[in-house]
Amino acid sequence: MYLEYWGLERFPFDNAPNPDFFYLSRTHEEGLHRLLYAAQLGKGCALLAGDIGVGKTTLGQVFLKKISEKNVDIVMISNPCLDKNEFLQDVLYKLNVDEVPERKVEILQVLEDKLTENAENGIKTLMVVDEAQMLSEDMLEEIRLLLNFQSPHGFLITIILMGQLELIEKVKHIRQLQQRIAIKYFLKPFNLNETVDYILYRQKKAGAKRNVFSKEAIKLIFRHSKGLPRMINHLCDLMMLVGAAKKRKHIDTGLVKELLNDESLFGWDEPASNDKARNIG
Repeated sequence: MYLEYWGLERFPFDNAPNPDFFYLSRTHEEGLHRLLYAAQLGKGCALLAGDIGVGKTTLGQVFLKKISEKNVDIVMISNPCLDKNEFLQDVLYKLNVDEVPERKVEILQVLEDKLTENAENGIKTLMVVDEAQMLSEDMLEEIRLLLNFQSPHGFLITIILMGQLELIEKVKHIRQLQQRIAIKYFLKPFNLNETVDYILYRQKKAGAKRNVFSKEAIKLIFRHSKGLPRMINHLCDLMMLVGAAKKRKHIDTGLVKELLNDESLFGWDEPASNDKARNIG
């Protein structure tokens, strides 16, 4: 591929969520701090929302890596499209409960017993729901009811909801859940300066000895990507591949324009504008 040509050890712009390549922009740092605060202080429920490709999943992995060093029992829900019983049973499985019952009343009793046992042993219980916008309102109501599991010292479980913008609208329709969410944050795309730093950072992490993107090329990439990390990765990866094939010494505006004008590569709609993105916390 292009690793040897550009003098790299790893692919710098792979879109797989890799905490090793996590770039801590101002907004991502704030989001991470809020999640850590919610988990460490047992705040009950926190919500992190953002556009597709803004880096929620990678941020979640960095958060879990940091929190797993503590005394925490973690339940990660990556596929929330289950019915109520299946969802609760999945929680029990991931809490390593040996015998998971079938009837809901028994499931809830076993879950409360497990959460109480963890609390008595000084273990925090954390449930993270990724792609939470896929939850139905009934399932969100079910999650709210889990927050009724409390001791005199506070919540027996902390729930982190991570999802796209639709999640915010769904939560607004469940007033009691909205009131239980102690921490809320909207994860914004990068600005131009952060995009520059991000592209330099990813190259360096991959073993690069020099930056191969001109400043003007990065400006074009920012303009087309709207600052979304996933799109930046996609563009930069393709630029480096084609640049190597064409034996270019660096990625300049000419190459970027050439590829962006190639409808076979970019014949889809550009990402929606994020002008209205705002902090909801």
